Amino acid sequence: MKPIRLLAAIAACFIFALPATAQERYRSKPPVVLSPDLAAPWVMQLNSQRSITGNSVRSNAKKVIVRPAKRAAPPVRTAPRVQTVSAPRPANPTQGFELDPVFLPQTVAYHGPEAPGTIVIDTVDRFLYLVGENGTARRYGVGVGKPGFEWAGTHKITRKAEWPSWRPPAEMIKREKAKGRILPVFMAGGPANPLGARALYLGSTLYRIHGTNAPWTIGQAVSSGCIRMRNEDVIDLYGRVGVGTKVIVR
Repeated sequence: MKPIRLLAAIAACFIFALPATAQERYRSKPPVVLSPDLAAPWVMQLNSQRSITGNSVRSNAKKVIVRPAKRAAPPVRTAPRVQTVSAPRPANPTQGFELDPVFLPQTVAYHGPEAPGTIVIDTVDRFLYLVGENGTARRYGVGVGKPGFEWAGTHKITRKAEWPSWRPPAEMIKREKAKGRILPVFMAGGPANPLGARALYLGSTLYRIHGTNAPWTIGQAVSSGCIRMRNEDVIDLYGRVGVGTKVIVR
C-alpha cells in the first residue's frame, strides 16, 4: 500500500502546482518604460498634436522657429527722362519775330542815274531800292548770297509767280547732301516753302527775288545767290512792278 500512497501524493502535488504554472505563463508582464529622445521628430510631432487638443508635453528640446523669408522691396519707379527739345520756329514766320527797323520798308532820297521803276539791289548794305519819281525810292531790307555765292549783273524780270513751287538745282541738292541735309526734289508752294509768298524770276538765271520762310535772315548773307525779302515786303514789291522791269544787282 505504501507505493500507491506515494504515487497519489506525488499526483496531488502535481495537480496543485499546475494552475500556478499556467497563471505565471499567461500573466501580462509589467511595461518597460524607456526614456524617449525628446528631440526625436515623433516626439515633437506628438507635442504639437497635444498642444492643439489642450494637452501638453514637457520637453527640453529646442524650439525651431521658421521665419518667412523677407520679400524683396518692389523696384522704385522713377519718372522717365524728359528730353528737352528746343522750340521750332513758329508755323507763322512773322510770329514772335522783330526785324531791325532799318530793314523795314520806307521811302528814302535817291540821287542815282537809274530811271523810275528800276530795281537796284545793294548787296553790301543789303537793301533793295525801287526807284521812284522826284528823287525818291522805296527801300526794303533783303538777304543776299553768302560768301562764295555773291554775284552782280543786270537782268529783267521774266516771270512772276504767287506762292511759287520750288525745284532745288541738282548742284544745291548735292552740296546740301554733303552737309547731311537732304533737300526735296520738288516742294509745292506754301508758307513752308523757302521761296515764300512771291517770286520774281531774273532773266534766264536761277536767281530770283522772292519771299522767305525764315524772315530772321533778312539783312544777312545766307542765301545761295537769290535775293530774299519778307513775305509782306515781296508782296508789296510784286504789286508795284511787272514783267520786263530792269533789275541791277551790285
